[in-house]
Parts: sequence; C-alpha cells; structure tokens
Amino acid sequence: MNIVLRVEGMSCGHCVSAITAAVQPLPGVASVAVDLAAGTVTVAGTPDPDTVAAAIEDCGYDVASAA
Repeated sequence: MNIVLRVEGMSCGHCVSAITAAVQPLPGVASVAVDLAAGTVTVAGTPDPDTVAAAIEDCGYDVASAA
C-alpha cells in the first residue's frame, strides 16, 4: 500500500532529509520517497496516514491533502 500526500513548503535537499528522517522510523513504513518537483511524499508500507501526516507537520511543513 502507498500513501501519497501533497506537502507544501518543500524546496531543497534538507527538506527531503528532514521528512525522510521523520517518517522512516514510523511503524509500518517500508520506504519514503520525496518528490520536490511534484510536491509529494509517497510512503510505502502499512503506516497510519494520520501519523505520517503528523510527523511531516511536526517538521514544519503543511500537508495539504492526499494526491
């Protein structure tokens, strides 16, 4: 299963690193892919979508919606 979230405010490699570091250790996460150009974060595995969104928001980014 993949969760795809639109995330606003991502602009650089630091954003990719911060989001990956926050989401990767969550239960059920198999992998994290951040697409700066598309403004999306794709999470593979079986994590809770609300937990993933909260982890990204805790990094200072706005989770706009599911893509």
